[in-house]
Amino acid sequence: MAVNLTNADNALKSYYLEAVSEQLDNSVNPFLAQIKKTSENVWGKEVKKLAIHGLNGGIGAGTEDGSLPAARGNHYVQFTSSLKNLYGTVEISDKAIRASENNSGAFVSLLNSEMDGLIKASSFNLGRMLFGNGSGILGTISTVAANNVFVLDEVNGFIEGMIIDFRDDTGELVEGATEREVLVVDRIANAIKVSGSALTEDDIEEDYVITVHGSYGNEITGLDAIFNNNITDIYGVNKAANPWIKPRVKSNVGNISETAMQTILDSIEEAGGEPANLIVTSFGVRRALINMLSANKRVIDTVDLAGGFKALSYNGIPIVADRFCQKHTMYMLNTKDFTLNQLCDWQWLTGDDGKVLRQVPGKPVYTATLVKYAELMCSRPYAQGALFDITEA
Repeated sequence: MAVNLTNADNALKSYYLEAVSEQLDNSVNPFLAQIKKTSENVWGKEVKKLAIHGLNGGIGAGTEDGSLPAARGNHYVQFTSSLKNLYGTVEISDKAIRASENNSGAFVSLLNSEMDGLIKASSFNLGRMLFGNGSGILGTISTVAANNVFVLDEVNGFIEGMIIDFRDDTGELVEGATEREVLVVDRIANAIKVSGSALTEDDIEEDYVITVHGSYGNEITGLDAIFNNNITDIYGVNKAANPWIKPRVKSNVGNISETAMQTILDSIEEAGGEPANLIVTSFGVRRALINMLSANKRVIDTVDLAGGFKALSYNGIPIVADRFCQKHTMYMLNTKDFTLNQLCDWQWLTGDDGKVLRQVPGKPVYTATLVKYAELMCSRPYAQGALFDITEA
């Protein structure tokens, strides 16, 4: 069968969509794999969820013939957040399509390659957002070097090929410093090199930030929004006015110890009534934890998790390391309290004619865009915990 745009369009809709959705829902990382995906709390363009805190007040003890406790309702607070628009785009040239029009095997290989690239890029971006705060900020500039090299506070969120914007310390775009491609990521020096005309200290200053192009303030509400005290509101609720909402946290930990871990785990169980079921750390913290457990002659077990992931185990709780988890950090989570609220699962954007592949105006190139409208929400932030400032190994 000859290969043409109609065949390619049908393949993207009927074959690749299900496979891509499965991988992006369950194979990004162990945290996402354990989170429920639902449309239950989606109202129009927003996610609205009633969060219960405290207890029903209609309880008590009394005399045999005394009055019964007066009824009291539950304590509710409504969490509200907007659905975020998540996109991923593939691009296929007309030349590539025509070169393989008489070779279906070559065209399948072409589509497989493009879809693998889309999955890799989308997984990277979604995995990064799970640990962010919705701002889209990838890093803060500490030094402006020569030849478009910038030293940052961290580079975990960067990867070669990413398109970025520079913003000043108020969040405004820096003129002439948008849509730059990341050419090199130096993870030893915490530096990146970007494309385009030269940017100097006259253009970019210390404490300016770098964001994913077009994503500033538009990303899903990740873990940092819950734990970061500099973020004053979560899901439309002010943290200072509602101290019950705050998670269990211990800072300035230093060397990791079982006592420090158990203190937070106990605090989580006291606050939420059930233990944490997942521990997420940076790689350096996981190494420090292994060293500590080995020194204490503790047997380190492993467990299998949803999505095909394997994890270490501490007192029956799986421990996983994630490249996007902030350094010196250990999160202790109840994944049952998290939901990925979505208008629908991953879908292709289609034109008026129902086609997935569309020609880029003025170019011999066709693109297809994958989309999902979703937001991450935690119904009980107070039942989550974290250790900060851990000495890494």
